[in-house]
Amino acid sequence: MKTKLLGLCLAILMFSCKEENKEEAMATREIQQYTIEQFMDNEAVGGGSFSADNSNLLVSSNRSGIYNVYTIPTKGGEMTAITTSDSTSVFAESYFPNDNRMLLSADGNGDEIDHLFVRDLEGTIKDITPTKGAKALFYGWSEDNQYLYYGSNKRDPRYFDVYKMSIDDYTSEMIYQDDTGLTFSGMSNDENYFALSKSLNTNDSDLSIYNVTTKETTKVNANQSGNSSEDFSKDNSTFYYTTDDGSEFAYLMSYNLDTKEATKVLEKSWDISGAGFTSEGKYMVVYVNDDGKNAIEVLDSKTMKAIDLPDFGDKSITSVGFSDDENWMRMYVGGSNSPSDLYTYNFETKEQHKLTNVLNEEINADDLVTAKVVRYESFDGTVIPAIYYLPKQASVENKVPAMVWVHGGPGGQTRQGFNSLVQYMVNHGYAVLAVNNRGSSGYGKTFYQMDDLNHGEKDLQDCVEGKNWLASQTEIDGDKIGIIGGSYGGYMTMAALTYTPEEFDVGVNLFGVTNWMRTLKSIPPYWESMRKSLYLELGDPFSADSVRLKRISPLFHTDKVTKPLIVLQGAQDPRVLQVESDEIVAGVRKNGVPVEYVLFEDEGHGFVKKENQIESYSRILKFLDKHLKKENAALDGDIESTEIEVEKTN
Repeated sequence: MKTKLLGLCLAILMFSCKEENKEEAMATREIQQYTIEQFMDNEAVGGGSFSADNSNLLVSSNRSGIYNVYTIPTKGGEMTAITTSDSTSVFAESYFPNDNRMLLSADGNGDEIDHLFVRDLEGTIKDITPTKGAKALFYGWSEDNQYLYYGSNKRDPRYFDVYKMSIDDYTSEMIYQDDTGLTFSGMSNDENYFALSKSLNTNDSDLSIYNVTTKETTKVNANQSGNSSEDFSKDNSTFYYTTDDGSEFAYLMSYNLDTKEATKVLEKSWDISGAGFTSEGKYMVVYVNDDGKNAIEVLDSKTMKAIDLPDFGDKSITSVGFSDDENWMRMYVGGSNSPSDLYTYNFETKEQHKLTNVLNEEINADDLVTAKVVRYESFDGTVIPAIYYLPKQASVENKVPAMVWVHGGPGGQTRQGFNSLVQYMVNHGYAVLAVNNRGSSGYGKTFYQMDDLNHGEKDLQDCVEGKNWLASQTEIDGDKIGIIGGSYGGYMTMAALTYTPEEFDVGVNLFGVTNWMRTLKSIPPYWESMRKSLYLELGDPFSADSVRLKRISPLFHTDKVTKPLIVLQGAQDPRVLQVESDEIVAGVRKNGVPVEYVLFEDEGHGFVKKENQIESYSRILKFLDKHLKKENAALDGDIESTEIEVEKTN
């Protein structure tokens, strides 16, 4: 025993020395800075449906500059382009179950009106949901592989009905009609049971089961809580769902469809964010939101014991998918300092294949920064979690400027995944603190509800305290701290510059809400089932809440903004309309404040085209270099107010 203990101590000592030597080497090695073109030459790959014979995977990739569809051999090899769009992004949905036809999807340059397309065996692509202005969502394949299921709001723009489409002639029949916002959330393989959800507020939903044979609808949950449909068992006897009833975090439950008995199946110390069976029911895949990081378990569905998965060291498996025969699994593997690569794994042979190398070979991975989870106290003692990126060139002697990053939502969460813009800023000497302010998901339902009806107030103070935490770090220049965010995070940026004008030195607003009354009145019609929930959290613009909504809308208080601002917006955005950014820019410019405006005619809510990402990210860094680092700053009194419209022809 002593010999083993001594050996363990020596091993720990040697490991510690190696880590110290590595850190010393990194401290003395010059960190290379990369251009935005180099960062955006990383490839983003998604999806991964196996062909019927398991020889290929169907994936989406932005290697061409926008997303197109490709196939790649299951054991590795060259990608083959299936689509070659140069305007609208096209995404892979699935191989057909019995042949090499392919199901694809695309919208209109970010307008979110998705249609479903089939690429037939001759290579012709056909729109199989052609109704103009209607959105279509792929739900899955029938048990006999003769039909596909999809949702569409073509009958009523507010609600999604469920359709069953023949894969022979693409004719459809409606099998569920939604007239009340009881949203389809899943179906048993025999088509006899439908899972239906009703959004009560942004945290709570009711779940019901509709029996097609008896026409009865039975409520599943006993109490109002955060309930989410997950899957039905292969034998159609059991329904699985997650709930946080009586708990801070969501756990997995089973519901016997005959006896109506509910039983707890699995509980973790964090939210179980998803669960589902593979095609033959051999495995259950469980996703856990582990402190902002995806943790995946593949369970033997008979024993509910986790099976061994390949070990990738300091990288994590972020997503998995299975072949229909359950012999193959595809995995995405990455980390905060590494974009996710695609792998396959054969359960019978234990063979593992790496299919992609998405990190640009010109970039040394050692120059990128690994995220660190930190926590700090806010003004009222509430502990705020955050993801921290500190540049490797930062030190007490070389203090760096910093940005507070605010996620979208409200109710979103910044996770420990790879983000090109964050790594680009950090590589160029900006620390980033991604704040998961109160109201963020993933930290318990009490924390999630803490910003209800006080947006722009307590959540904003959490961001200010994040700035104060940054300023207390010895490697940070406390006089050079800005704020950045998209969507709700863009709103928080404008709220910070408006309501706490002396706290942050610059603001970067990506398609942020600036007039809550207009935004809440103009939400897309297909959000109808969530409208009441949004109003309960944010306020009803058609009620007395409008007084508060106007008070917290930066557009009406632009005279208070005194710090430099850059605004970026997509003209096709259906969620945050272009007028939101047009008007906030015009209002702030009246103050004689430096303002830049970048408008993309061919983007929606978020920028997906590499050309536009390069333009937007490079403009952000130039703005920060000038107004935060104050490199190449304009002469005193020289006010800059520029605008760029990036137009595309389709």
